[in-house]
Amino acid sequence: MAGCMGKEDRLSRITAGVILLGFAALTGNPIGWLGAVCLVTGIAGWCPIYGPLGIDTCHGGHEEHH
Repeated sequence: MAGCMGKEDRLSRITAGVILLGFAALTGNPIGWLGAVCLVTGIAGWCPIYGPLGIDTCHGGHEEHH
């Protein structure tokens, strides 16, 4: 399934999301709200950008297109 995320990818997105949201809450900097995107895609285990790029970190990287 294109767009699928592996365990390490999901964990790094969730971690980055929590850090960025904390940054936004503490500083009021709107850039930190991008953490919501990281958090949601990490929890869902699917990234809409990965599909068109043929990236699938569930199964070791890029899918082959025939």
